Amino acid sequence: MTAPVPYLLLPGTAAEALEFYRETFGGVVTAYSFAEFGRFDGPGDSIAHGILTGPVSLFAADAGPDEDAMAMTGVLLSLLGRADPDTLHEWFEALAAGGRVLDPLVERPWGAHDGRVADRFGARWLIGYEPEGTGTE
Repeated sequence: MTAPVPYLLLPGTAAEALEFYRETFGGVVTAYSFAEFGRFDGPGDSIAHGILTGPVSLFAADAGPDEDAMAMTGVLLSLLGRADPDTLHEWFEALAAGGRVLDPLVERPWGAHDGRVADRFGARWLIGYEPEGTGTE
């Protein structure tokens, strides 16, 4: 069974966001324009469907004229234990660039490390890891 993959509808910034996430997480971006899909419900050169595959996978597209662009409230994209601690700290810092730290990535009283960040596209991330040797990652 696989986990759900986030699909971000963005206000005309899908190409920029996909490249940002590729630079942040690594992986490969594949993107298709409205024109390539033969769709007329958005600008021909806008992204109708974009895919990032790699250590972190996600989909993104430019919202069409009758679609709402992403507005995240009450949702976090969780990367808890998805990589080694150094990589998770790098991802946190990269996502914070141009965005904002909601809660720093630090050790918590119970021993785990976590933090929350909103990136410059409005996606909210929860990033963290358990202490080594706990077997809970």
